[in-house]
Amino acid sequence: MKIEEIKSIGVVGAGQMGRGIAQVIAMAGWDVLLCDVNDGALALASKKIREGLAKAVEKGSLSREQSDAALGRVRTAGRLELIADSQFVIEAAPESSDLKLDLFKRLGLQCKPEAILASNTSSISITRLATASGRAAQVIGLHFMNPVPVMRLVEVTPGMDTSDETVTLALEVIKRLGKTPVISKDGPGFIVNRVLMPMINEAIFALQEGIGAPETIDLAITEGLNHPVGPLALADRIGLDTVLAICEVLHQNFGDPKFRPCPLLRKYVEAGRLGRKTGRGFYTYEGH
Repeated sequence: MKIEEIKSIGVVGAGQMGRGIAQVIAMAGWDVLLCDVNDGALALASKKIREGLAKAVEKGSLSREQSDAALGRVRTAGRLELIADSQFVIEAAPESSDLKLDLFKRLGLQCKPEAILASNTSSISITRLATASGRAAQVIGLHFMNPVPVMRLVEVTPGMDTSDETVTLALEVIKRLGKTPVISKDGPGFIVNRVLMPMINEAIFALQEGIGAPETIDLAITEGLNHPVGPLALADRIGLDTVLAICEVLHQNFGDPKFRPCPLLRKYVEAGRLGRKTGRGFYTYEGH
């Protein structure tokens, strides 16, 4: 498939990553179908996309006409089979192996034979997802960073049997979205999370041991290492449930104790303190 043949891109999952991906796709001029079984998630995603486009207009990066046109290219759907006409599909469901494997099996059956299937997974094997799809040559990992409209990097991860043609097309799509692609081998956590998650996890251990308050730990990192945001605030932005899931995948696959999730992280997730999306994590957020 050539990039000119892509008329519509499907996005599966209307959470913070899915809606961000849908927004940048629409801004790049493609029609996008955002699919989720949760009507509330779709309604919130539509609201957030409108707000995101409005902010782009305020900053001068989009004209009002461009914003309106982008918004008009976004449609939502509550049933997965409606995504079958898309030439390119990006899965952005929660970071659960069972869920993603099931989705790729269903997408492999429902999408057109020539369609490319991509996953926004941040840690799960692309090769496993590709095998589940039944079309391994046309499956690739596209790991966007959060928040998607702001962050430029996308990790592009071929599976063992991903074709060169699929890789080439994926790189062209990412560049058209205005993003910077980096190719990673298909290993647990790829590049970013293999490096990032041990740092976040260690910051949570430091909090658990009383080394410092969340504000103190984050300030030490932002001022001492020149990071734009501290590890605990970043964990809240990612979602503590997602952080835990990634740490568990890394720990399971590498068998290395350095990836063992901090007990305090697990306790926060059990308490429903997931960060910004629930209004409370290591920090408290008003009007989340």
